[in-house]
Amino acid sequence: MSGWLGIVVGVLAACGTRLLLRSTPARRAVGIVLFGIALNLLVFAMTGAEHARAPLVAYGEEAPRGPFADPLPQALVLTAIVIGFALQAFALVLITLTGRVDGPVREGAEP
Repeated sequence: MSGWLGIVVGVLAACGTRLLLRSTPARRAVGIVLFGIALNLLVFAMTGAEHARAPLVAYGEEAPRGPFADPLPQALVLTAIVIGFALQAFALVLITLTGRVDGPVREGAEP
């Protein structure tokens, strides 16, 4: 991992952790987002992402030639991004709904 990418991952993880320890739900949701981004960058950086060609096998060969990009970490990070997006949407709906509730609901009370 290059030095600047390690610093970016560390800063994102630190900011995410700091926001996760806050009391407001909105800040906690932003902290989850930042921490997820930091983890995705960490996974992607630790796999040795290089500018390489796609792992396509030519006709008549059994394996791709030369250096090629490993598709597994890319697929894992893409899956983590989709799951993180679903978690963000759920957190926003939860924050919105908890902001509307003022207290315990009583029978016969008007909204």
